[in-house]
This record gives sequence, structure tokens and C-alpha cells, in this order.
Amino acid sequence: MPNALQRHARAQADPKRARVLAGYFKTGPGEYGEGDVFLGLTVPQVRGLAAEGRDAGAGTLRQLLRSRYHEERLLGLLILVGQYERGDGRRRADVARFYLANLRSVDNWDLVDLSAPRILGPHWEGRPARRRDALARSPDLWRRRVAVMSTFHEIGRGRFAASLRLARALLDDPEDLIHKAVGWMLREVGKRDVRALRRFLRAHAPRMPRTALRYAIERLPARERKAWLAVPRAR
Repeated sequence: MPNALQRHARAQADPKRARVLAGYFKTGPGEYGEGDVFLGLTVPQVRGLAAEGRDAGAGTLRQLLRSRYHEERLLGLLILVGQYERGDGRRRADVARFYLANLRSVDNWDLVDLSAPRILGPHWEGRPARRRDALARSPDLWRRRVAVMSTFHEIGRGRFAASLRLARALLDDPEDLIHKAVGWMLREVGKRDVRALRRFLRAHAPRMPRTALRYAIERLPARERKAWLAVPRAR
């Protein structure tokens, strides 16, 4: 039976917008979002519902995260982000454990990008890298993206080691959505320390997927971008 937040979400459903979102998030056969179902809510609508349900308990959150509707999973994740950011040390640890226990519900790029940097990023700061590195080795695309995006938090604090380590580890990843995430994190590193980005590029540009390279160099001067794109590809 739907909970109150789900009833409020479904009352705002927009079938026309849902069809547009289904195409945008690649839900067709063989695509990365295959089988995902949308209500047609906007992100501001979902954020409004998250404010309404800010104190939701574990049962309600679990129900949201297990929903077939993309926006209801997003709603659950945004509530978790808020609870993490408002919580004390014990509450934050509980939220991070709950998030990790429900990772299979974090199954599209927006769900990853709006939650992993704000929950796992601070939770893993200063801790051993084993759990993050294990996710980066997962056969599941979304777990690998969670690992990469969780490093955004540390980049913002001037610490780049985790992002650069995962960028090296994922040089041969087969998925374009990982190439984009890796390139994005490298670009963020470069915005704060361009020398660190250039060192990475000198070592690895020949092996980098073209998408990752283009994302990484986006903020560099035009002449330098052209030079990096002309680097011969490693076989």
C-alpha cells in the first residue's frame, strides 16, 4: 500500500512529461535505464516532497527506495541526504549504512550524482579506501559511478588522491557513463590544481577514453585542449 509521500507524488503525475523523461534517461531495451518507470515529476516537485517528508523513518524510506517509480526513489534519496546533513555523528553513520544497504535502488546517474557525493563523500573522508575501491571494481555500472562520484566531496576540500586513484583504475572501463564521471572529477581537480590534472594527463592521456579526456580538459585553454586531443592513442 502506498505511503502518504507516495500518494502525494502520484497525485502530481504528468504522463506527458513521464514519456519525455523515459526517453531522456534511456529506458528502452538494452539502454542503461532499461525498464525504469517515471511519474513525470520535476526535480523541484520532488524536493518539495522531500521537505514534507524530511523526518521519514526507515520503513517509509525503504518503501520509497524500492519503488518502481524513479521519482520516488529520488525522493527517498533526497530525504536521506537531508537527514545525513542535519544529523550528528551517530545519525550520519546510520544513514550511510542504510544508503549502502540499499545501493541497488541507486540505479541511474541522477540518483547517484545527487546522493553519493553528499552521503558517502563525507562518510568516507579520512577512512580506509577499501569500501570505495570495492565498489569501483563492481560489475555494476551504478556502483562504480557511486565510487567515482563519492570523491567529489574530497575534491572540494583540496584532496585529490581518491579521485586520481579511481581515474587510473577505471581507464579501461567499458561504460561511457563512467568515462563521463571520471572526466568530470578530473576537470574538478583541474579547477583547483591544474598542475595535478596535467600530471595525470601526461601519464595517462594516451589510454584515456575520448569522452573522459574531453570532459577532463574542458576548462583548459583552447590550444592546450587541441594538443591533448592530438596525443596518439595507446593500442
